[in-house]
Amino acid sequence: MNERPIPPAALRDENSVEMLRVWIAERKLHCSMKVGMYQEGMDIPEVDAWGTILADVARHVVAALESKYGADKADSLSKIKDSFLDEISKPTSKTEGGFT
Repeated sequence: MNERPIPPAALRDENSVEMLRVWIAERKLHCSMKVGMYQEGMDIPEVDAWGTILADVARHVVAALESKYGADKADSLSKIKDSFLDEISKPTSKTEGGFT
């Protein structure tokens, strides 16, 4: 198993919350998500909160690609956005699993 390290800020903050964990296992994508925290606890529409979370994740990926490979940030973000929209409109796999 190859887990990513927990960010230092999350370790320092006793109120930190893990929102998303994504794995490639058995040749498929597997996710663990905390859905409902915004809508139930803060009266913020969950879809708005997750849009922000996913956009922020994309910006972090772009920053990492620039840092590690010298990739252009604007070009990388545009390609991620295009790939995201393609996958939304024409999924390459089914979304399976349950939610608790």
